[in-house]
Amino acid sequence: MKTVATKRGYALYAVLALGVGIAVGVIFSPQVPDVVQPYLPIAVVAALDAVFGGLRAYLDEIFDAKVFVVSFTFNVLVAALIVWLGDQLGVGTQLSTAVVVVLGIRIFGNASALRRRLFGA
Repeated sequence: MKTVATKRGYALYAVLALGVGIAVGVIFSPQVPDVVQPYLPIAVVAALDAVFGGLRAYLDEIFDAKVFVVSFTFNVLVAALIVWLGDQLGVGTQLSTAVVVVLGIRIFGNASALRRRLFGA
């Protein structure tokens, strides 16, 4: 069983990694290839879903790093696959919208749980 100090240490690493990632992105301004551009917004929304789910699990004290990494990767890949399949079928816009709606509902559900947990409201 991990202690509270160990769990907080992991959270600190996550916050530091996020800060470093943002700084690297701002400094180097990476260019996204044209082939990937239609999938990037969907991948970001899928990643945000995993992040909000991870935050909720952390506050509920059931966070597992392995589950988070698998969830993060799987969400991004499945969302991109759905949009790619939609592009192949000629309905990419409709499936992109569907993915954003479903993941948006999950994000707002997790955000509501975080709000209740943090602020009691």
